[in-house]
Amino acid sequence: MRFGIRTLDDVNVKGKTVLCRIDINQPVDRATGKLKSINRIQACVPTIKELSEKGAKVVLMAHQGSDIEYKNYYTTRPHADVLTSLLGFECKWVEDVCGPTAREAIKALKDGEVLLLDNVRFMAEEQTLFETKLCLTHEQQAKTQVVTKLAPLGDLYICDAFAAAHRDQPTLCGFEQILPSSMGRLFEKEYCTVSSVMEEPERPCVFVLGGAKIADAFQMMKTVLSKGSADTVLTGGLVANIFLASQGYQIGQGSLDFIYKSNYGQYIDVAKELYAQFGEKIILPEDLAWVQDGQRKEALVGQIPEEIGAVDIGSKTADVYTSKILSAKTVFVNGPAGVFEQEPSELGTKAIWNALATTAAFTVLGGGDSITATEKYKLTDKIGYICTGGGALIRFLSGEELPVVKALRHGSLIGE
Repeated sequence: MRFGIRTLDDVNVKGKTVLCRIDINQPVDRATGKLKSINRIQACVPTIKELSEKGAKVVLMAHQGSDIEYKNYYTTRPHADVLTSLLGFECKWVEDVCGPTAREAIKALKDGEVLLLDNVRFMAEEQTLFETKLCLTHEQQAKTQVVTKLAPLGDLYICDAFAAAHRDQPTLCGFEQILPSSMGRLFEKEYCTVSSVMEEPERPCVFVLGGAKIADAFQMMKTVLSKGSADTVLTGGLVANIFLASQGYQIGQGSLDFIYKSNYGQYIDVAKELYAQFGEKIILPEDLAWVQDGQRKEALVGQIPEEIGAVDIGSKTADVYTSKILSAKTVFVNGPAGVFEQEPSELGTKAIWNALATTAAFTVLGGGDSITATEKYKLTDKIGYICTGGGALIRFLSGEELPVVKALRHGSLIGE
């Protein structure tokens, strides 16, 4: 066991039906039905291969698509094709989650075979609205349809979805109430790596926070500053704009409009309180950039034209942040500094990522946009550790016990 959770070294899977929850949620090109990235699929292949080679009958459960709107959901059919290619043998697929077709396909599996079920979020009980409105306990989740239909067919439950460990949903937390449970190799690697680094990070420890996931960013910032985990926080993206607004700086009406239209206005007061308490550790941009007639424009904070919308940190700020990262011993990154997908507004993110690739510090990076930026600049092999989860990483660094970690500890006490 590690951190009170079984690993694959602690379980015998030969001839067993293993229900394995993975996170292979990837951007999809709806026009072609192809996946735009396969990094999360690649990351969970070692666990799947090990289970297959040890003679398990492997049943994979996964979600695809943000659950903000139902239209974002998509079948896991293309994921099965990618898995087949990566595994070197067929990954079977069934257009069902826990109905008769899925259950018959599970019963028909032979030792070493792998089956991927369709998108679990096609089940209402796997949706975030269901999670946040009903707030089911883990014991109650064990009585939902997906668990009661599939658990009787399984001998063991394995979770390899650290990226979804902050979710409190039946395929993530319900099976551990019934079946002997373990974490997979990817979950073990991510959870143990982040745990070890956060216990005693080498100093100086720098956090780089950008992107647009404001609630998570502010929650994490308060924790790491209060606990003294972070020596310096470099702000970018929407996080920086909110902090600047909290200090009365002109950031452009377009930037302010976006903050309020996105219902983030409340965080201006939160930022003001954080800056009053930890201002010496929070670094704000000296200059910002915007795009006008397709061209990048920059100005010092306080000299920003009233009508613009900031889309990146400026060159002076990029130089300051680069210096901070190069002199650090540990760097945590979540979120880009600006709209890096477009050339006129990528300077800040590109500069930070180049610094991450150059620094001697141990670098930990997480979140979908952060991973996308890393792939864009072809720096994957230059980052110390890339965590597949953004939300899970942030919640963990916020000091919160992740629901899946709690569930796995319970399942690890159930005898095989």
